[in-house]
Amino acid sequence: MAPVSPRWHPGRVSSLSVTVVQEASGLDPAGNRERLAALVPAGSDLVVLPEAFARDFGQAGSDVSPYAEAPDGPFGAELARVAAERDTTVVAGMFERSEHPTRPYNTLLVRGAARAAYRKIHLYDSFGYRESDALSAGPLAPVLVTVAGFRVGLMTCYDLRFPELARLLVDRGADVLVAPSAWVAGERKVDHWRTLVRARAIENTVYVVAAAQPGPRYTGHSLVVDPLGDVLAEAGDGPEVLRATLDTSVLEQARRTNPSLANRRLPSTAL
Repeated sequence: MAPVSPRWHPGRVSSLSVTVVQEASGLDPAGNRERLAALVPAGSDLVVLPEAFARDFGQAGSDVSPYAEAPDGPFGAELARVAAERDTTVVAGMFERSEHPTRPYNTLLVRGAARAAYRKIHLYDSFGYRESDALSAGPLAPVLVTVAGFRVGLMTCYDLRFPELARLLVDRGADVLVAPSAWVAGERKVDHWRTLVRARAIENTVYVVAAAQPGPRYTGHSLVVDPLGDVLAEAGDGPEVLRATLDTSVLEQARRTNPSLANRRLPSTAL
């Protein structure tokens, strides 16, 4: 197995400015769209909003299919408009129509300088919930975009509990993992959240930007973590905005200090 090393490109920029918006989505899609202009700031390369921002999940087991849209539907169009107006790239969650009439995808849309859609692979059939009753799992394909010279890999919420997806994204060149979430509150949940976000950063020597919905239903505690596991910014459990700057020199130094990607002896598990 060939060693994995950072894939720097000549002339690439050395920093990425990130804003994390920890804000609750409501049950009214039009209201959530209208809030985008106020929530997405100018002056950042990348703005990350939580999972399911276009419309909240509602009560457990709710049918969300009436709120599913095409990626270029009303939510996607407004996300693209705001991203262009703010000269940034925005990541936000929505429900996307799928081939199944009543089980849409749980999708992250990327709009702005980069454009992509990631359909959540691992559905939250855990802790008494069954996301697969209401949603379809996405295809087993990693999704990465390039933002200001950084390779950004996309994950959603429960995906954090599956290290093989994070490793596959890093093997494909990710410098940053972005994980919008609606991490349901409960016993141990904040501890699990913080542990998993930091673990994905440490084991992959990669930045992790994790945007959560706030309490009381969700845990809050959005995080930006550096490649050695140091927390650069952390929110509390209420609405909050975090800002951080990610630096390629920190990434390079982390991979020199802890060359665990290059030191692997077992083959990767590819999805």
